[in-house]
Amino acid sequence: MLAIAKMLFGSSNDRKVKSMMTRAARITTLEPKYKAMSDEELRGQTQIFRDRLSKGAKLDSLLDEAFAVTREAAWRAIGQRHYDVQLVGGMILHDGGIAEMRTGEGKTLVATAPVYLNALAGKGVHLITVNDYLAKRDADWMGRVYRFLGLSTGVIVNGLSQGQRKQAYNADVTYGTNNEFGFDYLRDNLAYQTQEMVQRGHNFAIVDEVDSILIDEARTPLIISGPTEDRSELYKILNAITLELIKDPDTFELDEKQRQVLLSEAGSERLEEMLEAGGHLAEDSAGLYDPVNISLVHHSNQALRANTLYQLNKDYIVKDGEIILIDEFTGRMMTGRRLSEGLHQAIEAKEGVDIQPENQTLASVTIQNYFRMYGKLSGMTGTAATEAQEFGDIYKMDVLEIPTNRPIKRIDDDDEVYRTEAEKFNAIAAQVAYCYVKGQPILVGTASIEKSDDLSKFLNNYSYKVEQSRELRASFANADKKDIAKAGDDAYDIVYKSGKGIPHSVLNARFHEQESEIVADAGVPGAVTIATNMAGRGTDIQLGGNVDMRVQKWIAEQDAAGIEVTQDALLAKRAEIEANIKDLKQQSLAAGGLFVLGTERHESRRIDNQLRGRTGRQGDPGQSKFFLSCEDDLMRIFAGDRLNAMMKSLGVEEGEAITHKLLNGAIATAQKRVEQRNYEIRKNLLKYDDVVNDQRKAVFEQRQEFMDSTDLSELINEFRTDTIHDLVERHMPPKAYAEKWEIPELKEAILSLTGLDLPLEDWAAEEGIANEEFEERIQKLADEKMAERLRLLGDDQMKALEKQFLLQMIDMHWREHLMHLDHLRAVIGLRGYGQRDPLNEYKTEAFTLFETLLTNLRHSVTRWLMTMEIRFEQPAEEIEPVPVAPALPQQPDSSLRMRQFQEVHLDPNTGLNERAAKLTDDLTSEQRAALPPQALPAGWEQTSRNGLCPCGSGNKFKHCHGTLV
Repeated sequence: MLAIAKMLFGSSNDRKVKSMMTRAARITTLEPKYKAMSDEELRGQTQIFRDRLSKGAKLDSLLDEAFAVTREAAWRAIGQRHYDVQLVGGMILHDGGIAEMRTGEGKTLVATAPVYLNALAGKGVHLITVNDYLAKRDADWMGRVYRFLGLSTGVIVNGLSQGQRKQAYNADVTYGTNNEFGFDYLRDNLAYQTQEMVQRGHNFAIVDEVDSILIDEARTPLIISGPTEDRSELYKILNAITLELIKDPDTFELDEKQRQVLLSEAGSERLEEMLEAGGHLAEDSAGLYDPVNISLVHHSNQALRANTLYQLNKDYIVKDGEIILIDEFTGRMMTGRRLSEGLHQAIEAKEGVDIQPENQTLASVTIQNYFRMYGKLSGMTGTAATEAQEFGDIYKMDVLEIPTNRPIKRIDDDDEVYRTEAEKFNAIAAQVAYCYVKGQPILVGTASIEKSDDLSKFLNNYSYKVEQSRELRASFANADKKDIAKAGDDAYDIVYKSGKGIPHSVLNARFHEQESEIVADAGVPGAVTIATNMAGRGTDIQLGGNVDMRVQKWIAEQDAAGIEVTQDALLAKRAEIEANIKDLKQQSLAAGGLFVLGTERHESRRIDNQLRGRTGRQGDPGQSKFFLSCEDDLMRIFAGDRLNAMMKSLGVEEGEAITHKLLNGAIATAQKRVEQRNYEIRKNLLKYDDVVNDQRKAVFEQRQEFMDSTDLSELINEFRTDTIHDLVERHMPPKAYAEKWEIPELKEAILSLTGLDLPLEDWAAEEGIANEEFEERIQKLADEKMAERLRLLGDDQMKALEKQFLLQMIDMHWREHLMHLDHLRAVIGLRGYGQRDPLNEYKTEAFTLFETLLTNLRHSVTRWLMTMEIRFEQPAEEIEPVPVAPALPQQPDSSLRMRQFQEVHLDPNTGLNERAAKLTDDLTSEQRAALPPQALPAGWEQTSRNGLCPCGSGNKFKHCHGTLV
């Protein structure tokens, strides 16, 4: 019944798109009006729109006109005109939805209309891309449209200064990656002065490749961390023990489906024996699982994971003596990313490279909770429908599929399944050879660097005869289907065992630098390109080749040869290249367009669809097919043994494949199960992070208020009063008899807190004294001491110190709070064995820990301000003595002296981190390493070089105490 209704009335998606297409047609009627305007008149529409907004008009009321203006501006600025379907995509983005558009439909241009419309409000629009290259390219390319209309454009990439970042965020339109935006948010909440903050709010964001960023990357919290102590020898010792241990397969249990590995009972016993024999267990401990040895247990498990789950050239590569992780979704090198909780160190020990120290969390936020801060969030991608439920549940965004501008001519063949990988490789090579000789460009997608290298070696040994292949290629031009089939057989004979390998290009993490050039030539007739995952490449494969890339290559060649390129020569060469590419495109079209060959199914259908979507762009013909084997990871984990047995029972010969739509459905079902599991992982992560998120927002908002305030003395006085009250109440409980009072303990606590040695024993001996009077006397003496300190330091310097100490204490206690929550999260699942809901238990425990954080914050700020030593020195160059920064009391925790921050993108399941280590100020690591231990008061080294010195002198830090460094 539902199917009949759908046929009669169309799906919900169809009805919404139809309505928007009607509006797009209405926008088109405005085109003559704006075409008749001069450039200045068209640019003047921006101010007209802004004036209407200032008078109370809504953005929605401006949509038709703003979209029409953007369309005309794009045509004048970059020579591109929005199709109606692109305007529909822009409407979806403006409404806060997700536009699913096929590859090659021009998503980059789609964003310009909603970006322009929303930028008119003056609150800033952020456009999020998957990498720095695309951010810079799109900001420059589409920035011409915005600048033509009088809007400013900024781009956030790695390596910018604070000033450059602030300027970019203050622009009307800001491009950047999700990592840059997220880490800027975290850094802003670690700043000590308002002027050091760069972001100005979260108004509206459009996320390009929204599935990659909000789904794949969502398993990865953004973390700013600092280094801990060096334990290189421990990792090496445990790696050696693990290598010996796993020689016996009975010592561990490996679950590849869940990516888990655990020691068996025999393995645990063997590990304990080896550690004890080496003298690595703590003295007087009851064994390996004694609480004092918990760190050994943890790092032993990480060493086991490193040696069983993580494979060289698949999960990581070794380059220049470093472990470089590989993105499982894009196949790119993730330079600077590190695995958490000692796992990266375990892999470094495994590969014998230098071991870097672990890191400790200082601030963190999940991708989900960062992007949910935006007032309006939207996105676009070629593959979102499979994750529509997750987008709706977590981000409250609906997914709408937009029809292509031209009908799709791509042919998607059924999968071919072989028994062994060797048989599959032979079939792949035959298909590649066929396409090569035929002159049809072919893109071969692999799931890992290792597989792309193996296939490359296989093709290098797969031979062909040059002359015969040329003749055969020419014979394809006028052949009918029967002739083509015969020619295919001839092609196989020609390339097999005849002298040379099949020419091809490899696009993976090892050849990242040549990516643009390789992709640009992937549509040339007969081109063979092996690519490790094509997600987020940001470059379409154009049949015949890419004109701009060819022109740039020619210019580079002329420069290298010392030949000056004149404007006339450039125009002539461009015309020559355009004519050549037009001819090559016709040859590729005649051969059937781009052939996409998948060498195995990914665990996510989206990744497969992204690969398929590389062919058949803008109505071009194309073909796609996946070649699988029972030995592939997905097949082996879910149904490999059963399928292999079935193929044997059916008498499938070696080299023969089975193909059926039912088999495609079974594979898709396996992929759905993996996708659902990953969704549950992400949803579970978010549930726990939501608990922390409320606390994070409260702390960051309070911190911002403190930073904006010029006088915190009233708050500091409240802290002192509350802390003294808590101490008195704890040691002298209300309604308790005098003999129950803990006077010695209270005296020691007051001395530690305020530095006051009070005669509490004498007070307690007074007849009829009550605990209220005790508290009043203590409060009065503490107030007097603070008043004296204020007199010595001066009002301005005391206010500066109060703010500095308060911000430092918030950071220190928040860091410790995060550490406690991490530890709690790691063990809270055990509460389930007691028939208690781990999530509810986590909420309760986290709330208790947060209350403890607030209590400790009040205590620490009061103690530091009351007990700090005040001394005055006369600088050599000064005539009059001036007060210098007070020496702080010895810190119980050295974390505030941490001189190096690192940004990491942590995956809670695989441990992937994503960011290079960076310093938080202008000093180099060599300069910071050379700092004497007590060169500056604790925490002052985090002060911006151009910020005010914390000593209260009014000078910049670099001209005051910053001269020490």
